[in-house]
Amino acid sequence: MRWLLSLTFIALLGLVQALSSSGSRLLVVVEEAAEKAKYSTFWKDLEERGYKLTFDSPKNDKLSLFQHGERSFDHILLLPAKSKGLGPALTPNLLLQFINKDGNILLTVSADAPTPTAISSLLLELDIHLPPDRNSLVVDHFNYDTTSASEKHDVLILTRSSPLRSDARNFFGGDGTLAFPRAVAQELGNTSPLLAPILRAKSTAYSYNPKDEVETVEDPFAVGEQIALVSSMQARNSARFTVFGSAEALEDKWFDAKVKPVGGKDSKTANREFAKQVTAWTFKELGVLKVGRVEHHLSSISEGSSGNDSVAQLGYLNPTIYRVKNDVTFNIEFSEYSYDHLVPLKIDPADALQLEFTMLSPFHRLDLVPISTTANSTIFSSTFKLPDQHGIFSFRVNYKRPFLTNVDVKREVTVRHFAHDEWPRSWEISAGWVWIAGVWITVIGWVAFVGIWLWSEPAYDQSKGKKMQ
Repeated sequence: MRWLLSLTFIALLGLVQALSSSGSRLLVVVEEAAEKAKYSTFWKDLEERGYKLTFDSPKNDKLSLFQHGERSFDHILLLPAKSKGLGPALTPNLLLQFINKDGNILLTVSADAPTPTAISSLLLELDIHLPPDRNSLVVDHFNYDTTSASEKHDVLILTRSSPLRSDARNFFGGDGTLAFPRAVAQELGNTSPLLAPILRAKSTAYSYNPKDEVETVEDPFAVGEQIALVSSMQARNSARFTVFGSAEALEDKWFDAKVKPVGGKDSKTANREFAKQVTAWTFKELGVLKVGRVEHHLSSISEGSSGNDSVAQLGYLNPTIYRVKNDVTFNIEFSEYSYDHLVPLKIDPADALQLEFTMLSPFHRLDLVPISTTANSTIFSSTFKLPDQHGIFSFRVNYKRPFLTNVDVKREVTVRHFAHDEWPRSWEISAGWVWIAGVWITVIGWVAFVGIWLWSEPAYDQSKGKKMQ
């Protein structure tokens, strides 16, 4: 009866658990309570996906991101604040510690609210740059909403397919039009492989400060596709940080608004679906890889192998020791988390999931080929011959791609040299036949010499009993 109650309790926990693979506790930092009402549909969508929202002000002295050394929340959503600071609980150092503890952060910015100094410092640490002029916004005179921004051109109209990255694995794709009002431009550094833009501006957009009151901009902060409207950073521990360049795009009025691009027809915005995709990726509902079984074994007994241990290991999973030049098969099972279930991992043919057999450096780097697929996983395999080098080696799968969690799997094994009874016999080596023939010729010659010497003694003189000279 007790085990039945335990199973029931676990099942109930599974029903109320968020779709996120890393937890359901979401801290929403909003400075003014009036701002909260503007995003009611956004909050409703998050709650329906199982998140437990905690609203708090950055000015609250009792707010703490950690308790007893552990995270108090699994995710943080920061709305634009009008004050220059975010309080002692949201300093850049604490936010970086939160990321180092596998926490995820979604930061929204707006041209109507100056970016706090703490946020600017944090973004500089991550090599994400905002315009030095805090009042700057992105305008586009060719792709704007003619209904709401007929004069200022600051409500960008974007097609979801064209500005999205091709390596985003369709996490942020789909049909529909996005409306980005009063967006803040972001420029990503070129040195960090952890950064990736999710949504870029069109080639005709540029960053502009409307308070300058000039007709032309001589030296804009960024132009065209240099401008990232939504950017992402995935840390080495797979924690995620996303900068959403227009907080207004998440408001209720833009979730179900009608926009009209230049020379186009009226259409409804897809902001709601796009917001779902961005939050799902940031909070680890999408793009989370899971490694299942990892197996390696002898695929056959190599030619010339006669050791009993090799025979015993044939078909035996994950042995700790191999012999040089053994034929080995390596299998690994991969799954991908998609909202509330696991699906088989599909690798783009242009990409490659590779296996490294390495000591200090790889001796082999081989492509892993999918050999079978189950309902929620894909099994990849590779067969190869071990190098003629004994020592401590590792099977390693190091798979790091944009928008997917990092995978680094290692399995150490020992590779020994040939035993004395595993070397091929001399008569099995054709190159040794000359030496074998030389040995037998020497033996036969010596025996013949001894025989001739024994049978060739001098004749005796019978009369004198002496050998004849």
